[in-house]
Amino acid sequence: MSDWADWDHIVKIDPDKTLVDGETFEDVAATGTDAIEVGGTTGMTEEKMKRVVDACGKHDIPVYIEPSNPASVVHSDRHDGYLIPVVMNAGDVTWITGAHKEWIRIDDEIDWSRTFTEAYIVMNPDASVATYTQANCDLDADEVAAYAEAAEHLLGQDIVYVEYSGMLGDTEKVAAAADILDDATLFYGGGIHDYESARTMAQHADTIVVGDLVHDEGVDAVRETVKGAQDAKAEAPQ
Repeated sequence: MSDWADWDHIVKIDPDKTLVDGETFEDVAATGTDAIEVGGTTGMTEEKMKRVVDACGKHDIPVYIEPSNPASVVHSDRHDGYLIPVVMNAGDVTWITGAHKEWIRIDDEIDWSRTFTEAYIVMNPDASVATYTQANCDLDADEVAAYAEAAEHLLGQDIVYVEYSGMLGDTEKVAAAADILDDATLFYGGGIHDYESARTMAQHADTIVVGDLVHDEGVDAVRETVKGAQDAKAEAPQ
């Protein structure tokens, strides 16, 4: 079974941003979240990534790197592996295979046993990741489901990630992705800011991802989203 099969909640830490004053990576690890992802869209460097990975890796929680470009990949025994985005609806093919090819070309230390991919479906046209990848975000529920199905059954993806970074997503579209998947794990990220938003999105996605909240509001707010995700799973029909 994959590490993420039982995850309800992930905190994504952006190495280009700071934590709330007085809070530490140990505090983040103690929120009850199931894992920490380290990555961001812009401003990524190997040095910034290494600083956060080293700090998070000291604690008893899975840590995965999610690199946005080959230059931000670090090799370390402080983290559990790599989650590599493949943007299904990217307008720029760099973010489907191009950046991946370049990483492989310049990096002879890739540990394939710890390297996994995430099939991103980017949905907020105003998000940095949408601009960065030239994503077509004008998708209806059927199109989101079709991308999810293609990811799982054509490309063999174990993770499908519906990404609304910066806004709370359309539950109908997230549910459409969830309904079509057989075995792949559905991640959802975007706009989760409190207990209720976490609980709502966790009713549809297998795993919710909280990012900006940890930088803007801090660990107490993150802890509420953990509880929301856990409660949604406890209430779900078995």
